[in-house]
Parts: sequence; C-alpha cells; structure tokens
Amino acid sequence: MGLIKAALGAFGGNLADTWKEFFYCDALPADILVSKGSKRTGKRSSNTKGEENIISNGSVIAVADGQFMIIVEQGKVVEFSGEPGEFVYDSSSEPSLFYGDFGENILNTFNNIGKRIGFGGDTGKDQRVYYFNTKEIIGNKYGTKSPVPFRVVDKNIGLDIDISIRCNGEYSYKIVDPLLFYTNVCGNISGNYSRENIDSQLKSELLSALQPAFAKISEMGIRYSALPGHTLEIADALNEVLSAKWTQLRGISISSFGVNSVTASEEDEETIKRLQSSSVLRDPTMAAATLVNAQSDAMKKAASNSAGSMTGFMGMGMAQNAGGINAQNLFAMGQQNVSQNRASAENDENNWTCECGAVNKGKFCSECGKTKPAPKSSSGEWICSCGTVNKGKFCSECGKPKPADEGWVCACGALNKGKFCSECGAKKPAGARLYRCDKCGWEPDDPSNPPKFCPECGDLFDDSDIK
Repeated sequence: MGLIKAALGAFGGNLADTWKEFFYCDALPADILVSKGSKRTGKRSSNTKGEENIISNGSVIAVADGQFMIIVEQGKVVEFSGEPGEFVYDSSSEPSLFYGDFGENILNTFNNIGKRIGFGGDTGKDQRVYYFNTKEIIGNKYGTKSPVPFRVVDKNIGLDIDISIRCNGEYSYKIVDPLLFYTNVCGNISGNYSRENIDSQLKSELLSALQPAFAKISEMGIRYSALPGHTLEIADALNEVLSAKWTQLRGISISSFGVNSVTASEEDEETIKRLQSSSVLRDPTMAAATLVNAQSDAMKKAASNSAGSMTGFMGMGMAQNAGGINAQNLFAMGQQNVSQNRASAENDENNWTCECGAVNKGKFCSECGKTKPAPKSSSGEWICSCGTVNKGKFCSECGKPKPADEGWVCACGALNKGKFCSECGAKKPAGARLYRCDKCGWEPDDPSNPPKFCPECGDLFDDSDIK
C-alpha cells in the first residue's frame, strides 16, 4: 500500500508541478533587506496544487528596480539577475510540459516521477527565489555613548594634541554584493529578513570604526568642529576601515554618513583656545599690538588709581622696565620679517610681481586677478605662441618655426615696418625685399644681397623665399 501511495503521490505531484510559475515581489520597504519570492496564483489559475519550493523549467521571474534576484537550488545559488524586467528560468532540473520540446518533456516527466517514488512521492528537491533590497537603507541612527579620541592637528601653529569628542547622527548603507550577503548573513529564509536582525551589529562595528576613521580625518588637517562639513570624507574613511568586515564579508558598504553635532569637553575646548591665542603672539607685530593694548588698559587704570594717578604711573613704569619689553622693538622685528619674506618670495624664480605689488606664483594675481605678463625677450630671443621663450629657429616645446619678421632692412641694419628707418631716418627703398629660406627659415644678414643657395640646407634662393 505504501508503494502505491508513493507512486500516486509522485504522479500527481509531478503533474501539478509541470505548470510554469510566475514569481514576483512587491516593492521592498526600507526595513526589509531580503524577501522570499512568491508564486502568483489568481482565482482563474489551475496551478494551485504545485509544491511551494519547486520552479518548473521556463518559469518567469519578475525583477523590479532596486531589486536583485537569485535562484537557489538545493542550497546553492544557480542563477541571479539585477536587471529590471522579465527573467526566464530555462535551466531548471524540473521539466515542464509547456516549455521546450513536448516529446522530450514527457520523457523527462516520467523519469522525474520515478525519482520521486524513491522519496516516498515527495520532490526530494528544494528550489527558491530570493529578492534583495539594493536601495539605500537610510535612517540608521548612531551616537557615541563614551567619548571618542580625536587628534587635533594645526600645522600653522604647530598644534598637535589629543582630545575627546562626542558625536551623533545618521548613516545609510547599501547591499552591494547580494551573493555575499546571502552566503554569509541571511541564508535560506522562509519569509523576510529585516534590518533589525543586523542593525545592532552594524551600529556596534560602526562606533568601533569611528576612532581610526577620525584619525584619518585629523591627518587631513580637518578640525573636529568642521566634521559636519566633511561627511563625504568620513564615509570614505569608514568604508576603508570597515571594508574587510562589511564589504568583503557581508557585501555591504556605507553610502552616506551624517553628523548632527560634535562636542568636546569644556577642558579640551579651553586648552585649544589658550594654545591658539598663545600661538598668535609668535608674530612680533601681533605681540606688539597686544602689548600696546595692554599698556593702554594699564594707563586707564593708573589714571583712576585711588592713591593718585602719579602713583599708578610710577607702578606701571616699574613694571615695564622690569619686563624689558618694548612695543617699538617688536614692531621693528615684525617689519623686518615681512621684508625678508617678501625678498625671499621675489628671489624665487617661479614668482612674479604684479603691478599692484603682490608676489604670485600662478598665472593670475591673487590680489587683483590680473594675468601674469608674458616674459620679455632679450636680444636674439623670441616668444612662441605656446609661451615658451626660445633662441633657435624652432620652439623647444611645440616645434613651431620662428615667425617671420615682416618689414624691410635698412642699410644701417635696422629692421623697420614703416616708410622710414627708425634708426637713421633713411627712406624705405623702392622694391625692398626680405629673404627667408622656405625650407629651414635661415635669413641672410644682408637682405639686399642674398646668396644663390641657403648655407644651412642648400636650398636654391628664388622668388618663393621672398617674404
């Protein structure tokens, strides 16, 4: 009786599974990362008795935007697709009478019935469709319960100290490798895999990675108070720190990282302000200005001294002589430093001085925006259109030939463009001609008496060489 029942079950079950299935998944909400695909069976459908985890050959699987589909057979991923649209599964081990060659499908169906009898009429097979949410998973809040070390570096004043900060905000992540996520995280699930199953682990690892990520940010010279404006750099630093755990192990990467607020302790804040204020006084001019301001306040207090203004001024003079600090000397030191820096900048061959007096290195003035003037050519030099100063007949950078000088040469040797010589005042001779070799560009010293052949390349001088 058991054998007959198994045979009947195998025959009926196999016929029920020969229908082609249509798998789909509704829009995945933000709290669902993975969902098992469902077979669509309407009221008019006859495919109502097939096994849930069987996919017949030729079945259709719909993939929507923001989804990634995989087909798992016997626990192994056999097919996947991330392109929106219709996916036809035409390599299934379960035959269908409605896809492919009909005669071959009948033979495969009877063979499949024989296999199912060996499993007591059951399928002996498991095939599933899973959909992954590849959209950005937003709204993940974080907050540091304990202070996170942050290194404050300011190369301008030589500041390099460690402080403790607290921060909070939100971050978002995406599933960038669904196959890794399936293999190492969710596996064969019967329904949905929500973000609640993994969020606590991700948050804990994120907070642990903040310390090395902030260390990379501090190396860029970014102050902790400016962290909300550098969220992209923080996200990149976190991805670099978490790549081994998140991307390479789970197939997840951080998309964005937001910082709502960053606060340091009052002691650390006071220490930074004090050091910054002290560093300003390294400039003799600033120190002199501070001293003058202090002396001005002291004079006001001395004038209102209850023992008499004379007593106050005497005390102020004694304090000034004991300190040995003179504002005038400090101003002189500051002016000397400015002159030395300006001289050093002007001696740099890469620098140029604008008409407004500013010393620059780029192509435009940093003060007035004027363009860097073209260098003046000395005797025998010419400036190519690319800006290179040359002495030869061709540009050393782009290879362009030296442009021909239009005009006429006077008997005194001066090159002129007008009707009279600019040196001796001689009138331009009638029919004055200038020669220039059309092969190599050589020009004779006496244009009025050119040679028959060019001494540089040997080309014949003729009318084609007249400029």
